[in-house]
Amino acid sequence: MDIGDKRIGVALSDQGGVIASPLTIIDRTNLQQDIEAVIALINENEARTIIAGLPLTAEGTIGHQAEKVKSFTDALAKHTEMPIVHRDESLTTFEARQLMRLTRQKKKREREKDDAIAAAFILQGYLDEEKNNLNE
Repeated sequence: MDIGDKRIGVALSDQGGVIASPLTIIDRTNLQQDIEAVIALINENEARTIIAGLPLTAEGTIGHQAEKVKSFTDALAKHTEMPIVHRDESLTTFEARQLMRLTRQKKKREREKDDAIAAAFILQGYLDEEKNNLNE
């Protein structure tokens, strides 16, 4: 997940945990509804682990926005026993926007989809890291 103040981008991997794909965007309304929407997607897609992007500062520390993300995932954790893994999401939104530009998406569509694409970048990084750990 790419958790922002206005939207939550959601991505999903294939069954084998090899490829991440953008799934959807949740427009944020309030904490309870946001959590219910995430839980519904978890159940609907039979997810096994939640990967949440953590926007670390340039120095690699937890800043104001990362604290907001941790607050959301702490609240989410009270509603599920599913493991939640935080992953540095530095530059994922930038990378998503660059990809949208390269594929010549219109600006309005770009804004609508970049959160889900950023979530896919976050998830793909996690999947690649897990794969590398298994190969060591």
